[in-house]
Amino acid sequence: MYRYLLLLLILFVSLHALSDTDILKRSNSLVKSKSQSDQFRAYNNYKNLYLRAILNNDKRLRYSSLRGIIKSGNKLHIDVSSYSKELKNYTYKKTTSKSTYNKPKSKSNKKSKQAKNIKVKSSHKLNSINWKNGELVLSFDKKLKNNQINYFTLYDAKKNIYKYIFDIHASMITKSKTLKKSGIKRIKLGQVDINTIRLVIENNKKVKVRFSKKRASLRIRINHNVKNTKYRYKKPRAIRLDRNKIIVIDAGHGGKDPGAIGYKKHKEKVVVLKIAQELKKLLRSRGYKVYMTRDRDKFVKLSKRTKYANKKRADIFVSIHANAVDKKTASKVHGVECYFLSPSRSSRAKKIAAKENVADLTEMNRYGKSSFLNLLNHRNILASNKLAIDLQRAILGSLNKSYKKVKDGGVREGPFWVLVGAQMPSVLIEVGFMTHPKEATRLSTSRYRKIMAKGMANGIERYFANN
Repeated sequence: MYRYLLLLLILFVSLHALSDTDILKRSNSLVKSKSQSDQFRAYNNYKNLYLRAILNNDKRLRYSSLRGIIKSGNKLHIDVSSYSKELKNYTYKKTTSKSTYNKPKSKSNKKSKQAKNIKVKSSHKLNSINWKNGELVLSFDKKLKNNQINYFTLYDAKKNIYKYIFDIHASMITKSKTLKKSGIKRIKLGQVDINTIRLVIENNKKVKVRFSKKRASLRIRINHNVKNTKYRYKKPRAIRLDRNKIIVIDAGHGGKDPGAIGYKKHKEKVVVLKIAQELKKLLRSRGYKVYMTRDRDKFVKLSKRTKYANKKRADIFVSIHANAVDKKTASKVHGVECYFLSPSRSSRAKKIAAKENVADLTEMNRYGKSSFLNLLNHRNILASNKLAIDLQRAILGSLNKSYKKVKDGGVREGPFWVLVGAQMPSVLIEVGFMTHPKEATRLSTSRYRKIMAKGMANGIERYFANN
């Protein structure tokens, strides 16, 4: 306990040794990194700045930190919807007030203003863009360097649009263009700012985009005929047997508590147990020590589940559940979500947590609100967040290879009673909605459950590799 307080004190002193502007600049740099650890550091820095801005009533810092939280949170698949709403309703104006800068005008000031208005143009220019042998070729006036090209992808779940984006440090001679290619919805090329050209490839289905840089040209090949290869499940075989890690898997509900009963009366307790058993097989085949809070259809109190994990000295605790909504929205709401324990800002998370907590409500009443919140303020909360991110990414990556329109519900915070008391990083996975016809049907099939379990296993391995 004292060691943890000392670490917090060191972190507090180190943060306060830097000015808010320095921390903001550092975070803006970290969020651009491809490293998940750097992005996560940026996210936490932005949240600390946000809290400081509220305490100091600093509107400018609050605006900047909100933007940072949203940008880094989206990259990490963290639910930042509440921050997005706050930013939309925020009325901060970037223009400085007269009272702040009420200095007499001078010649030197005029010169400095003129100097600020001078913009440095990019040294490279785009001469032409053409299709050659099925490739989109962008020709420039000078040889391109690797650091001039930034490629990334985005997916808009609401509109079901995949975006493949190239940001190139150069300028265009011609105006913005819209290009055409059969099988592709839209290809747009334009000047984002004075130094950056942006090429965006949009489509309703996934495409394969490959590119190469040859001297003064960028060649892009787009293959829209991506076949969904049939998934063949292979028996788990040992990859390495030297992993000294202990994992406790918790299949939600069980026995007298069926959990959610959804489409065609599929039961949550049955689905999650089968996924948990598949995950146990995979992890054991990869050399991990794996225990389950229940390996058959029996009821286990929520408080005893983490107690069991603590007794086994587990390195991580993974609780598997399935979601549900009312009949009115059953056909609309679906998706995979990962939760870690935290006091939540989201009413949605609180509702889901209430549904999962209801089986052991009497046990919850033994604790006061203060002791409950004290249990949340432990050092594993950040590690749990990281574990949730790795699991979410890996599950979606595994399922999207074989299934279309698997919705990313994101990483969220929630007050789940089953995670309280865990002395290790702990996560609750909502594998889908039992009330959604398509998702419930998929969850009832052995193939879908095995692919999902493989994604979970990959996410756990990624977490241990990064931490």
